Order: sequence, then structure tokens, then C-alpha cells
Amino acid sequence: MFSSFFETAKNSPFRTPFTAAQCQGAVATNLADPQPVEGREISAAATPVSNSNDSCEFGSNKYFALCGIGGILSCGTTHTFVVPLDLVKCRLQVDSAKYKNLVHGFKVTVAEEGARGLAKGWFPTLLGYSAQGLCKFGLYELFKVKYSEIIGEENAYLYRTSLYLAASASAEFFADIALCPFEAAKVRIQTVPGFANNFREAVPKMLKDEGINAFYKGLVPLWMRQIPYTMMKFACFERTVELLYKYVVPKPRADCTKGEQLIVTFAAGYIAGVFCAVVSHPADVVVSKLNQSKGASALGVAKSLGFAGMWNGLTPRIIMIGTLTALQWFIYDGVKVALGIPRPPPPEMPASLKAKQH
Repeated sequence: MFSSFFETAKNSPFRTPFTAAQCQGAVATNLADPQPVEGREISAAATPVSNSNDSCEFGSNKYFALCGIGGILSCGTTHTFVVPLDLVKCRLQVDSAKYKNLVHGFKVTVAEEGARGLAKGWFPTLLGYSAQGLCKFGLYELFKVKYSEIIGEENAYLYRTSLYLAASASAEFFADIALCPFEAAKVRIQTVPGFANNFREAVPKMLKDEGINAFYKGLVPLWMRQIPYTMMKFACFERTVELLYKYVVPKPRADCTKGEQLIVTFAAGYIAGVFCAVVSHPADVVVSKLNQSKGASALGVAKSLGFAGMWNGLTPRIIMIGTLTALQWFIYDGVKVALGIPRPPPPEMPASLKAKQH
């Protein structure tokens, strides 16, 4: 598995921090048109498919399961990696008087709890976002295939952006049910001083104070945060990749190496992540405040915060979500290469639809 990542690093166009990024020249024998084909959809971080190297059949149960594994590695690792930033972001959202800004929040946290304090909540983060990643990517691939079968080949092509939106929203609905208990415990650990030092301490206290409701009272605002985020994540990413290949990359995607394609994937993921952060931020603030306060309701929290208050912590969240989204696409695509998961080529107009246009 790791050999694929090493190969990617070796072939990366970014040799040093000062090297200009550009794709290598196309091979002289390549007859492909260097201009984008009108109506062509660039699929997410796709590379040419080699059926001989596929470890499973596209659309099979094994295919969906392996995509789920890619989601676990993609989401679980990246969210755990940025726990210190997430911790300060949550504290900015719930106590903006004490934590003035991102830098000040780090200083106060380290001064009061030491450097180890920045890792608070890492375990529920790892468990929760691994479960979310399993559902998000695995079910997205499942719903995309099933919805395509329902609406038919022609409509799946004509309305493919709507298809991506519907599939991602459906997948995130279930992914948030898996994430919610862990997210509630994580926020309580990070934002309530002295409540608990770790997940093992937090769970029995939450059950004693509020029962099972303590773990799911934030589910609706979590849906409000995550479903728009995920819809934007997939749809915006797809369009950004297409625009990058059309206006930035000087040759067709098929002629770029895996390393070059993954650099485009990372850049598109970061751009999409910025939009994701802005769209989902007000609901994220409500979730943080709701899980901090015992007996609070989502509507009550929103009223007490006001419009301006629901944008607390936006800057660190843009940094965090942009980085997360970029890394998630990069890792997910790398896992698909390493495990030999089928990666279909960009959608093409069905022959039946072409016949109707002539």
C-alpha cells in the first residue's frame, strides 16, 4: 500500500518548496486533443483504469466495502491530525470572551493545560470520524450506483451533478447518526473545564446527567452542518477539478502522472473545503454550544448567539476544513490506487442520447 504513496511522492511535480508546478510534456505519440472535450465530466481524482489490476468488480459488495475502508482511513486520520486546531476552534465558539482569537486560544490552552491539553478529545474524534468516513464514502458510492440505476443511464448523465448531490446527502444522513455520540463526548471534553479528561470518563458522566439524549441531542444541528457541507464537498470538488484541468493544467488529465493528478486533487479539495466551511459554519457553532450546555435546545442556542455570534471561529475552521478536505480526497484516492479499487473513467454521453441529438 505504502509503495503507491512513495511512487506518488517520487512523481510529484513539487520537487522542492521553490519548484514551479507544471505537468511534464505530453508524449509525442499521444494523439489526444489537449483541449477539454465539451460536456466531459472530470471524475474525482481519477486516473486511467486498468481492469487487470482491479481487486474487485465495480458496484459489487466488496467494492463498496473497500470504499468504506478508504473512507475510514481518509476521515479518521485527518480529523485526528487536526484535533489541536479543532479544540481551539470549539473553545472560540463557546467562550469568545476568554479565547480572543486563534493564536490567543492556543496560548491560553497551553498555559493552563500544557501541550498535552491540545490533544484533548483525540480518541472520540478518531472513533467518530472513522465511523462517519465509513458511511460517508462507502454509502456515497452505493447511493450513486443505485440512484443511477433508478433514473436510467441517460438521466444519470444529464443530471449527474444532481446525482452527486443526492447521493452525498443520503450518505451523510446515516454517517451523522454514527458520528453524533462521539462528537457530543468530544465537545464536552474539550469545552467544559474539569468535566472529563478522556472518553472513558466522559461517557458515564453524560449518561448519568442526561441519559442517552446527551449523545443525540445535537443530531439535528449536526445534520444541518454536515449535509450541506458534504453536498458542497462533492459537487464543488468535481467542478473545481474540471476547471483546474481546463484552465490551469497544461495538458489533458489522462497524460498526467499519478503524482500530478493527486496534486490537482489536493488543490481542488482545499478550494472546495473553503466553501464547505463557510456553508456549514453557523450550524457548527450551534452544535458546539449545544453540546457544551446541559438542557439547551438548538433554537434557543441560535437565538442567544445571534447572527454575528454564529460566525465565531470561522477563520480556524476554514483552515481546518480546507486542510481536511484536501487531505481526505488525497488519501481516499491513494487508498483506491493501493487496494486496486475500480475507478471508472469520466462519464460519457450514452450512445442512445447521442442518437437522439442527430
